[in-house]
Amino acid sequence: MKELILVIAKALVDHPDDVRIQVKDDERSTVYELSVHPDDVGKVIGKQGRIAKAMRTVVTSASVKSSKRVIVDIVS
Repeated sequence: MKELILVIAKALVDHPDDVRIQVKDDERSTVYELSVHPDDVGKVIGKQGRIAKAMRTVVTSASVKSSKRVIVDIVS
């Protein structure tokens, strides 16, 4: 799942080397914290959050077989 988020995020930004993902795992959920270069935050979020919502939808759909809830947070 981490690789999927990395591929999507790196395709969107101008500074792909600054894309980082930190994984926080607990019993019920897995949280992926996506951090990008400060200039690229708007590109990852998109107008009215459309790109972020689409990314979350893809990741959630890919993790259907997992019994855990998957959350993608965008941090600056």
